[in-house]
Amino acid sequence: MSVAQSTRQDIKARTARRRAVRPRYTLAVVGAVLLLGVSLTACTGAPAEPATSGTVPTSSAAPQPSATPAPDPALLPEGTASENLVYFNYLAAAVTKANPTADGRAYIDALVAGGFDRTAMEVSFDRTQADLAADSIQFSVRFNGECLIGQIGPASDGFHSVVAPILSTGLCLVGSTRQIDW
Repeated sequence: MSVAQSTRQDIKARTARRRAVRPRYTLAVVGAVLLLGVSLTACTGAPAEPATSGTVPTSSAAPQPSATPAPDPALLPEGTASENLVYFNYLAAAVTKANPTADGRAYIDALVAGGFDRTAMEVSFDRTQADLAADSIQFSVRFNGECLIGQIGPASDGFHSVVAPILSTGLCLVGSTRQIDW
């Protein structure tokens, strides 16, 4: 067997091992996000429409107050991770809206600009060891004893987030992550 054939076989074996591990992690994250999504969906029913009598209001009727838009969410430094999930999602959504193919650095930069602590963050690699675009990017912030975790990419079918406990390693993400040194 030539060296080139041996190298190709080694690469195929490593790729197969990585693919065997990745779906379990992705399934766990997707499962947690789906559970969160089901919980949130149950709480977001639309308000019932007021009954109308079919009469046209006269000019003497009191004007209805206009619906004011909800204020933009803000960081709650003393709040829980769950209380800050809306703000975390708001910042991530702004990045995605500005650039649907944004890299991990763009999400970290947005979280830092939004007031989260850079030293408490982790981000996965944008590219694989074979220099291919990653199927998804995960980023996290350790916040008041819990983890805010976001995931985006083609394999995750859009953006998903979850609040999770800190791992026994003291980190939020499993596996290798990029050094945030910018």
